[in-house]
Amino acid sequence: MLFDPYQRKINYLRISVTDRCNLRCRYCMPEEGLSLIAHDEILTYEEILRIVRVFAKEGMSKVRLTGGEPLVRNGIVQFISRLSQIEEIRDLSLTTNGLLLKDFASDLKRAGLKRINISLDTLNHEKFSQITRRNGFERVWQGIEEAMRVSLFPIKINMVAIKGLNDDEIEAFARLTLHYPLIVRYIEYMPSGKGDEWKDGEILTVLEIKHRLEGMGNLIPIPSDQWDGPARRYRLEGAMGEIGLIGPVSDHFCGNCNRLRLTPDGKIRTCLFSDEEIDVKRFLRNGGSDEDVKKQLLLALQTKPERHLINTHQFKKCQRNMSAIGG
Repeated sequence: MLFDPYQRKINYLRISVTDRCNLRCRYCMPEEGLSLIAHDEILTYEEILRIVRVFAKEGMSKVRLTGGEPLVRNGIVQFISRLSQIEEIRDLSLTTNGLLLKDFASDLKRAGLKRINISLDTLNHEKFSQITRRNGFERVWQGIEEAMRVSLFPIKINMVAIKGLNDDEIEAFARLTLHYPLIVRYIEYMPSGKGDEWKDGEILTVLEIKHRLEGMGNLIPIPSDQWDGPARRYRLEGAMGEIGLIGPVSDHFCGNCNRLRLTPDGKIRTCLFSDEEIDVKRFLRNGGSDEDVKKQLLLALQTKPERHLINTHQFKKCQRNMSAIGG
């Protein structure tokens, strides 16, 4: 098993397979997009598989694929099929914006994907275009329906709650759980990316959200399981689905953090909000052994910070955009 200096068990690797994205969400990036990582600097699938195999032998058992938008990368289904065959990886998931999900859901299920998260911040067509600077709400919803049809469960809908933007839809998202077997997760707005400037006054805290949801009826707590991560789970009485509350700002979960991140260009990040990175790609491309890769993993574990510094005078926004880190 893998432990960091604070005796947290680290068993979760989030892998960003690309920094490319087919949306331009306002809180993530400017309308014109960002400078992209050169194709020859992005890890090949073979390189990622090698890293995962080494990490898995040391204790990593959970992998999530992110981006950018992971479904825009060619060969992603075949890659997932190969990942799913690594015996030690017991939970394999993917986060997507849903635009391409209708076309991929069935293949992802057959490839061995265990679960899927869809980032969706509004149920309003016009507001979707306003937030993402692209059209496509109907495509995203069709993707969710297709994921349900092929039983790609559990299906989680991630909604970033922002005051003045989509805070009028808290109850609408919760009502989805009354009629569909979906897990709706409300996530506090975090200071990341190079989109519109983050302001702490725009945060809708998980406590405020919970109060709103309690106004809809009896909110029943659900015990967490081993794959839940930081979400506090609830169910509205009589609902088919569930609700999750994730408070990285007001109720940071750093004390239970169990993850590392692998960027598209082969850097291990020990915290989303830290610019400290461990370069594993240079060993892969310079004849390094699996033992060298293992040493980079152990180095990352030893440098993992105790917590992020949001809401302290020491906090500074990370220099990388979220699309080049993996959310």
